[in-house]
Parts: sequence; C-alpha cells; structure tokens
Amino acid sequence: MTERSPSGNGTKGISADTPSPGRRLPRDIKVMLVAAFLIALGFGLVAPVLPQFATTFDVGATAAAVIVSIFALMRLVFAPAGGALIVRFGERPIYVGGLLIVAASTAACAFAQDYWQLLIFRGLGGAGSVMFTVASMALVVRLAPPESRGRVSGAYASAFLIGNVCGPIVGGLLAGYGLRVPFLAYAGALVLAALVIQTQLTHVTGSREAGKANPPMELRQALADSAYRAGLVSSFANGWATFGVRMATVPLFAVAAIGAGTEAAGWALAVFAAGNAASLSFSGRLADSLGRRPMMITGLLLTGLATGAIGFTSDMVWFLVASAAAGIGSGILGPAQQAAVADVIGNERSGGRVLAVFQMTADTGAIIGPVLAGVLADQLGYGWAFGVTGGVLVVAAVAWLLSRESLHRPSGQAAPN
Repeated sequence: MTERSPSGNGTKGISADTPSPGRRLPRDIKVMLVAAFLIALGFGLVAPVLPQFATTFDVGATAAAVIVSIFALMRLVFAPAGGALIVRFGERPIYVGGLLIVAASTAACAFAQDYWQLLIFRGLGGAGSVMFTVASMALVVRLAPPESRGRVSGAYASAFLIGNVCGPIVGGLLAGYGLRVPFLAYAGALVLAALVIQTQLTHVTGSREAGKANPPMELRQALADSAYRAGLVSSFANGWATFGVRMATVPLFAVAAIGAGTEAAGWALAVFAAGNAASLSFSGRLADSLGRRPMMITGLLLTGLATGAIGFTSDMVWFLVASAAAGIGSGILGPAQQAAVADVIGNERSGGRVLAVFQMTADTGAIIGPVLAGVLADQLGYGWAFGVTGGVLVVAAVAWLLSRESLHRPSGQAAPN
C-alpha cells in the first residue's frame, strides 16, 4: 500500500505498524478528542447568553449582533498570522497559547463594565480562537494515520458536536446564577483543555525538527493540487450555509415564513444536529474506504438540495425534514473534506499556512453568507435566500467532481489527476 508524498511527487511506503482503520485510535488522537469536547462544551455555555448579556449594556439588537460577528471577523483577520506562528513555533505551543488567550478574553468579558469593553474583549478572543483552531487541525493532520484520516476527522467532529449539544444545556442552568457566570465557566473549560494538550500529548514533533526533513508546505504547492482547490471551494460553501445561514437566517425564517414560535428554530437546529450525528457515525469510515470525492459530492449535493428546499417549506414538518437532511449531508462531507486536505499536506511536514487559508475560506463564507441571504430575503423572499445558498453548495460539488481523488490507493493503482 502506498501514499502520495506530501509534495505530491511519487509515493512512500506505509510501515507495517501503522494502525489500520479497524484498530483503536492512537492515544494522542484521543487526547485531541477530549480537548475538542471541552472547547465545544465551553463555547456552548456562552453562545446562548452572549447576545442577551450584550443588551444589558443598554444597546439594541444590532449592537448585540456585532458582539457575535466581531469574533468571526477577528478570526478571519488573524488567520494568516496563526498559520505563520505554527510554522515558526509548532502546533502545540500555538494551540495552547490560543486556548489561553481565549480563556483570558472570555474571563475578561465576565467583568466588562460597558459595551465597548465587551466588544474589545470578545474581539481579542477571536484572534486566539483562530490560533487554536488552525493548530488543532494541523495536529490532527500530523497525528492521524494516513489510512484512517476520515475516521479520525469524523471522531473529532463528533466530539465537537457532543460538546455543542451539552454546552447550551449546562449554560442555561448556569445563567440562572447570573449572565456573567457562563463566561467564567467557559474560561475554566479552556484552561483545562490547554492543560490536557500541554501535558498529555506525547508524539508531537516540533516544527523545526520536522522541518529539517520536510520544509513547511507552501501555499502555492497546495494550490497546484486540484483536491486542495476543491477543498477551498467546499470550505467556503460550508461556512456560508452551515455556519452562517443556518445560524442567522433559519431562525428568522422559522418565525416569519413558517409562522411558528422561536422554539421552531431550536427544533430545526436540534434535528440538524441529530442528522449530523447520525451521518458522522459512518461517514468517516466510508471516506477511508470509498474515497474523499464520492463522499464530498454526495454530502454537498444533499446539503445543497435540502438547504434550498428549506426556503420553499410552508409547514413545520417539512421544515424539520429538510433541516435534518441538511444535517445528514453536512455530516457526510465534513470528515471527507478535512481528510482530503490532510492527504494533500501529509503527516511529515507543517501545513500551518495552508490550513490557515482553508480556515479563512470557511470564515469568509460564514460572514458573507448571512448578509447576502438577509438581503435576498428582504428583497426577493426566503425562497431566493435559501435557493442561492443551496446553489453555492452545488457549485462546490461540481468543483469536487472535477478534482482528483486524494485518498492513497493500493500499489499499482494510480489516483486520478
């Protein structure tokens, strides 16, 4: 069995002791899963109360929304710096440093005395967030066995999903003790995650040591690979639809078009998460056996069609069915997408800058998507808003249809160009 080399030229053998897809995940990957759960749990504590906390400073809904969007904006602005820091210092120091920055900024939010302090503290957290996000992706790329990358990516996404589901429940309980308490709990969860990463990871080679054998991957090298280019398109589309429109536009649609109460939006997010969890249980393994492209194309088409259909639903049942289908599609494409990018980079080199650009495309989509969807909804109706969003996902599926298959193949069987 062979694997494409990190540079894309030639192949290298996979050692006999490399874990097979059926074996247990490596210990360091399990450490990463624990940290991912803690991070997602903490974020879920704060997300439900943040807008409400902002309004306690006598500001309106728009100013409260800015508190949410400043975090994503700062992630986008600082992503290139995060990638450069990973190349210079290595994944683990930047991961731990990013976690501690967000912990400090989140704790500071709990003690904010006015709106502008809250805005500054929350914005600083965005810089730390992109640091640990890109570093965690780089660590997963480095630590995941090549033939189990889809499975590892699926497990990592599942850990985040479980944390995101549990977080709002715990956060709602803590909010009863005051809106500032969840921020302190989130800061504590991040400090704990930093301790887990710093003390429990055992097989992380320093960036400089790894660079002696294989220099960091340059962005131009990655851009020369059709799988990476397709990954950028799908990352942008997924950010637009899943992280942008789903959070910002679906709740508005539930109230304005379906005529249901605000609890309908909560149900829509819940069934999306349920569909996501169901498909994550098998999609990572299929990405390792069938290939990245089939899973990406299937997931993008299903998510795109289901998202477009949401805008044309007129009753609660079909609204929830379409939301669940979109969640299933998102769960199908997620592990394959991350595994494909990992295939391009390989295990034995740093991919900080390459991963930073990949993350930037998702954040850009998450910022642009809700704004454009809101304009379309106001001017032309929700059918157009969700239809265009679904169309962006279908275009990403076409990009994958035209890309190569990045999954390593048995000796003598060439991957498509």
